[in-house]
Amino acid sequence: MTELQRLLFAYDDYRAAGRACALATVVEVQGSAYRRPGARMLVTDDGQLTGAISGGCLEGDAKQRARQALARRQPALVTYDTSDEDDPRHGLGPGCQGVVRILLEPLDFHDPDNPLELLRGFARHPEPAVLATVFRCAAGQAVAALGQRLLLMPQGGQVRGSVLDNLTLTAQIHRDATQALAQDQSMIREYAAPDGGTVRVFLEVLRPPLRLAVYGAGNDAQPLVRLAASLGWHVTVVDGRPRQAALERFADAAAVQVVPLGEVPALPLSADYAVLLTHNYAYDLAVLQHLLAAPTPYIGLLGPRQKAARLLEELTETVPDAEARLQGRLYSPIGLNLGAETPEEIALSIVAEIQAVRQGRAGGMLTHSQDPIHARPTDVAAPDSAAVVAGGKSRYRHVVVTEPSCGV
Repeated sequence: MTELQRLLFAYDDYRAAGRACALATVVEVQGSAYRRPGARMLVTDDGQLTGAISGGCLEGDAKQRARQALARRQPALVTYDTSDEDDPRHGLGPGCQGVVRILLEPLDFHDPDNPLELLRGFARHPEPAVLATVFRCAAGQAVAALGQRLLLMPQGGQVRGSVLDNLTLTAQIHRDATQALAQDQSMIREYAAPDGGTVRVFLEVLRPPLRLAVYGAGNDAQPLVRLAASLGWHVTVVDGRPRQAALERFADAAAVQVVPLGEVPALPLSADYAVLLTHNYAYDLAVLQHLLAAPTPYIGLLGPRQKAARLLEELTETVPDAEARLQGRLYSPIGLNLGAETPEEIALSIVAEIQAVRQGRAGGMLTHSQDPIHARPTDVAAPDSAAVVAGGKSRYRHVVVTEPSCGV
């Protein structure tokens, strides 16, 4: 189950029980932090939490401030500055030296365009989309308000959410959202307001769950399906053997299909990531030939290099450019080099490789990498740090709260 699915289930339960709740969303990070922009946490009026916005460092304080936002029925932007290297006792420790901005919003169950309902709309139409969230603007501005959102789903040309008063701003956001989607990269943008102020917007690229087709329903496929499904991936199991391809053997799969060898060419072409675990040469050959024309970016083939070479040689006899069409897509032997031996360990190595391919990473150990751990939203110049400092004690060097509606 994905984090979004857990949030929606909890939200529906709270709504049915009439329990007020607020949404905490990480909208900006400067420097290092455990979670990146787009992380969310649901907070009830009695302090129950669903989801996470950090590794546990910010939840306690954010929970109290979310409950205050619920009591006031007003959104607020909280800034946690954890970058005080001179006194690490007041920061989050050496692992999280950064500035984290969190938007806190009471949820109106009757508003069809509240943040979680917008996210539900995305989840119901599993195509990439962009959620644009206003999280900073000059106090008194009429062009936008804290927490206003637009959900843009370019595939169908749909736009949902708050109606911004300024059509020029809306057009600019739409343009940049289209760019973010094309680049598959979240962005933070700052727009000039007519009165000389600025509006800062988080353009979050929403990606649907990864779709994985597992060809082969043997016992070694079961831990792979369980692990992939636990990540919220949409998993389909395909095999020609009815006794093996049974739903009771793959309860975590979204679908289990019995497809005899002769019917493999009739399968629909899709962009699903594919893993071949059939242990049947003829079936592997048929699936591999079928996937030549599919847009899938990943085809993982279980077995030794000699098997892959033989399959490619046989494919090339009937499809001369088969090897070129599989270039950069065929991964065999399958999985990251983790020293995996058991089916569970092999499943882990396969899932890890798929995740690396999906994120455009090479895998390997982070301790040996000089690259950023997380992909960071492209950003404009850092905003003015002036703000109202919250009263009360805090263990963070700076806790800045902008409330009740908007400000800098």
